[in-house]
Amino acid sequence: MKIAVGLSGGVDSSVAAYLLQQQGHDVIALFMQNWNDTTGTLHGDCLWEEDESIARMVAKKLDIPFHFIDLSISYRARVVDYMFAEYEKGRTPNPDILCNREIKFDVFLKYALELGVDYIATGHYCRKDTIEVDGKPVHRFLAGIDPNKDQSYFLCQLSQQQLSKALFPIGDLLKPEVRRIAAEQNLPTAERKDSQGICFVGKVDLPVFLQQKLEAKTGNTVEIKPEFYEKLPAVVNDDLAALACPYSYRPNYGKKVGTHSGAHFFTIGQRKGINIGGRIEPLFVIGTDVEINTLYVGEGHNHPGLLRKGLFINKDKIHWIRPDLALSVNKSCDLTVRIRYRQPLQKARLHMRTEGLYIIFNEAQRGITAGQFAAWYKDDELLGSGVIAK
Repeated sequence: MKIAVGLSGGVDSSVAAYLLQQQGHDVIALFMQNWNDTTGTLHGDCLWEEDESIARMVAKKLDIPFHFIDLSISYRARVVDYMFAEYEKGRTPNPDILCNREIKFDVFLKYALELGVDYIATGHYCRKDTIEVDGKPVHRFLAGIDPNKDQSYFLCQLSQQQLSKALFPIGDLLKPEVRRIAAEQNLPTAERKDSQGICFVGKVDLPVFLQQKLEAKTGNTVEIKPEFYEKLPAVVNDDLAALACPYSYRPNYGKKVGTHSGAHFFTIGQRKGINIGGRIEPLFVIGTDVEINTLYVGEGHNHPGLLRKGLFINKDKIHWIRPDLALSVNKSCDLTVRIRYRQPLQKARLHMRTEGLYIIFNEAQRGITAGQFAAWYKDDELLGSGVIAK
């Protein structure tokens, strides 16, 4: 088979290319340039140029054709502009998930197919297998074997069509094994550190990065004391809407303790950037109001404002990787869920209603944030995901 590997300049995609070549496939390398603006980046240089240089070295070492593709226009339109728009609304998007759905497994996939390949492959730590349901092939998307590197969450928006053309050669390996293979084959990426930060952008000073389009403006920081929650009415367990509703704050519910440069630069659970000291425990963001530009904070890791039992996903933002297992309206089921990368899977009950999906956790969760993605699993299979509305 002819397979295009998304060669990123990292060790994982390098080993993926090597393994496919060893299996006898006709492998070509595709390097994506998705970003070339250094605004807000902590290194202040074009990291993609170094990535491309190393990716070319890997392709030369493996003696496979190398192709360069500039997807920066699509990336800005589909990922970065969406990211700016969400932050402006006081929501926190996940650009890595968007990049995989909109760029790697859409624009990049279409480009690769035009080159006549049968599949594309990436260096993600996840797996795929195919079963038959009602006489038709159905692709199951599975977590990677390495519990410390499983990246299925980042691909939680993939469709059956996208999975039909995708391969994940290192999903059955542990990270140390990948490093070992790279070292044994003298691949230029064997000792290279894993990339961090926003997909294809790198590590950024987020407020500086966002100020490309979002204006900095001074607002009040208001502290909410734990006593506030003791006065709230009790919520019964069958009131899904109430369990999934975030806390609502007003400035007079607490005390002004400082100022900030823009509520839209902050997210629930954030600790850095509040810049208020002199506390026994650190302050955390527990709420934002971009309409009045107010930041709400609470002291301590266990502040009740950080914890919630449920979340809600609008019906048009629910995505099933396995449409054959999708919940019908008024049906419920028990699955495991995560709301951020590397979070251990949490037991929860999913309730499908006409307006959308309610996810109620067995234990209250920290830092549920609008704009992020919730992904639900049955054992090690990722069944679906959705954008958290509230």
